[in-house]
Amino acid sequence: MKEADKRTEFLTARQLAEILQVSESTVHRLRRRGRIPAIMLTSRLIRFNLNDVKAALGLGAKRSTPHHQQDEHSDQLSFDDVFAGFSEE
Repeated sequence: MKEADKRTEFLTARQLAEILQVSESTVHRLRRRGRIPAIMLTSRLIRFNLNDVKAALGLGAKRSTPHHQQDEHSDQLSFDDVFAGFSEE
């Protein structure tokens, strides 16, 4: 494995918002509410690890069954669960 392949990529809020197809303000709301992890380099310099964010949102693994057929007591949150009650302000 090449050294560049081992390197962890950190994204800006804008880059993460584009990948998740949400607004940048939604990314910051999720971070402030503790729904997604962030690296706070300074109060204004914030980065996100895509793998950690996907894991926090329950987006890391492919689901073998549709969401409505999953066990109701699953510990893993769905994307809909994470954004429930969110509205663009």
